[in-house]
Amino acid sequence: MEKYVAKNFKFNKEGLGRVLGHLEQDIMAVLWDRRRATGNEVVDDIRKNRKIAVTTVFTVLERLSKKGLVRKAKGESVYIFEPVFTEDELATKVSREVMKGVIDLWKGSAISSFVDIVAMENPEDLDRLSRLISTKKKELAKGTV
Repeated sequence: MEKYVAKNFKFNKEGLGRVLGHLEQDIMAVLWDRRRATGNEVVDDIRKNRKIAVTTVFTVLERLSKKGLVRKAKGESVYIFEPVFTEDELATKVSREVMKGVIDLWKGSAISSFVDIVAMENPEDLDRLSRLISTKKKELAKGTV
């Protein structure tokens, strides 16, 4: 999943919009809110904010299922859709895959660039980063990673 989603990374977007299209984001938001829903329930919720064809929503649900982001199960007479990951889990998986790709490409400058960006965006996060590094070093020393 991660590599498929992360390879479509859009640098000019924000949040999960960097890996999901607008309708994909809206559908995932419905599923995260409901936890599980029929296709028609998703359509009804999406139609509260936009005019859209039923087939379009079902096509995107299928695409999200093929990407491994949505689980599709046969109900009594309809399919039930549910998110495979929470929003936070998806953000974590995508960010890890993107960071791995960046580090693989530019090992030397990627880490220092990351620290520079953290310092510019939110200097308080440098302390959190330092704590995370210390914790990870201890885990590695104990062999618990």
